[in-house]
Amino acid sequence: MGVSQPWHKVPVGNKTHTSAAIVIIGAGISGMCMAIDLIKRNQCHNFIIVEKSSGIGGTWNDNKYPGCCCDVWSMLYSYSFEQNPDWTREYPGQEEILDYLRNVANKYQLYKYIRFNTSVDAATWDDTKSIWKINVNVTGGKDAEFSPNYTIECDFLVSAVGQLNQPRYPTIEGLQNFKGKVMHSARWDWSYNLEEKSVGIIGNGATAAQIIPEILPASSHLVIYQRSPNWVIPRMDGPVSALRRAIYKYIPPIRWRIRAMQMDYREAFHSAVFDNDSQFADMIRDWCKSSLQAQIPDRPGMWEKLTPDYSPGCKRVIISDDYYPALASPKTTLETQRIIRVTETGVEVANNQGETTHHAHDTLVLATGFRTVEFLHPIKITGSRNRPLSEIWGKGASALYGTTVPSLPNFGMFYGPNTNLGHNSIVLMIEAQSRYLNTLVSAVLDARSRGARIGIQPKEQRTEEFNTEIQTLLEKSSFADPKCGSWYKNEAGKITNNWSGTVVEYQDLLSTVNWEDFEVVESEGGDGVYSKVEGGERKSASKVVFGSGRNETNIGRVHEETSISGVGLVAGMASVIALGTLWQFRNRLPKRLRVWG
Repeated sequence: MGVSQPWHKVPVGNKTHTSAAIVIIGAGISGMCMAIDLIKRNQCHNFIIVEKSSGIGGTWNDNKYPGCCCDVWSMLYSYSFEQNPDWTREYPGQEEILDYLRNVANKYQLYKYIRFNTSVDAATWDDTKSIWKINVNVTGGKDAEFSPNYTIECDFLVSAVGQLNQPRYPTIEGLQNFKGKVMHSARWDWSYNLEEKSVGIIGNGATAAQIIPEILPASSHLVIYQRSPNWVIPRMDGPVSALRRAIYKYIPPIRWRIRAMQMDYREAFHSAVFDNDSQFADMIRDWCKSSLQAQIPDRPGMWEKLTPDYSPGCKRVIISDDYYPALASPKTTLETQRIIRVTETGVEVANNQGETTHHAHDTLVLATGFRTVEFLHPIKITGSRNRPLSEIWGKGASALYGTTVPSLPNFGMFYGPNTNLGHNSIVLMIEAQSRYLNTLVSAVLDARSRGARIGIQPKEQRTEEFNTEIQTLLEKSSFADPKCGSWYKNEAGKITNNWSGTVVEYQDLLSTVNWEDFEVVESEGGDGVYSKVEGGERKSASKVVFGSGRNETNIGRVHEETSISGVGLVAGMASVIALGTLWQFRNRLPKRLRVWG
């Protein structure tokens, strides 16, 4: 098989256990998308996915807390090439999302490429061979008996670990001394019974807003420790009927149109999170205030505590139907005084006069998010010329288009610096990144098939220009509002996580690979390694890739926004009428003609 096919099309086997064309870190939405595109776009099967968990799904496998769900419509929160007509709710829950991802993994037979219970400790670029060396640790009991740790060599390394990967534990005095149960939301212990427990919830963001209404009925009392309030708008969630699911399944144009309309609506929200004075920002304020006063009536003291003084979008806007009613419950206490310490039996807070109050708890829930600004933590990445990533990112994480990093040849990342969204589905960004990175991979694979090895990395000057452009825009956005802190910023206040534009703008940006953005690094060794470079060590990638070289590669983009013509929609509506007629008379049809069983 190795003789009859180009090497990169041959799947990794026993004899090649420690070498591959591509290694992908993470089997979540990003890693799966990259793998599928490797198969479809590059006809490449010579790749490995290393996953530290025991299952696929990434954040949807890790986060299993009560009420865990997505704040993007289910219709929009899926791959464009694998749309799901069978979502049972308008907003998908964690278990349903994970089930969807498992179905996709099964369809594309991805499990055979994944090594579960395998974490990456370090990855180092070898200048002499133009390859990555990835050190992995095996945590699965039986698998570790074969080899508890080993090194994989590959031509291209892809990080799909995302931003919501490593839980962030708060630094509160005495937390380690608490005698009750402590759970981080991303490490929920379902074997623990919350019945009649007094629970303290530290954090009041989107995660806490999902947990609180779910655990309130079982608990004896809840105390929510709030540092600052959030903008909260109605979710208007509900079940999707069997008829609607049938329509989405059997009349795809209707599903496509609805998805496109949802895309348009979400894109319009960009102005709300970007421009404090926009019409949408005012709409969010009105939604929040009217919802707050309707669901917690006649309690102006609570209204004041729960109304932010910062711009909508500075922190992620919470979308919820039951958060305010849960706060209004007599079993709930909203604590806005600052936490002084955690004691063996509870939490001590103090007001501005220094007067303290102690809340006794059986359980503490840490809804404190993730280490979002520490991209790739705790993996030790070392690039060309032995430069550690910590040095490259000494002034804060940055990348060219959020995907590639100077001094890291043949490296790409998903959901990297400045690619997070505050208004739309991240899946839309991920697909654009996958197409882009697969094009970079194709150039490296092409060189390898011709007996050469090249190392492609973004030019430092171009990367700096790009990041200067987006930081100039971000400094004027709601994200930069000094009145609030968020996981979008690092300690210096630099916005390292969020994209400055709309999804369509990002998709357009990544629809073409400009090879002038990249350079090829020289290898110090021989054996067919590409080393004929201009000016000493490096030359523009446009003079190297695909043999004779090319200036750019147009890869196009997925058009998620409204694009279905009126004629197509009329045809779709005619089909709906026909389907509705079938539904009305379904019991009179011969059984073999019934689409509903």
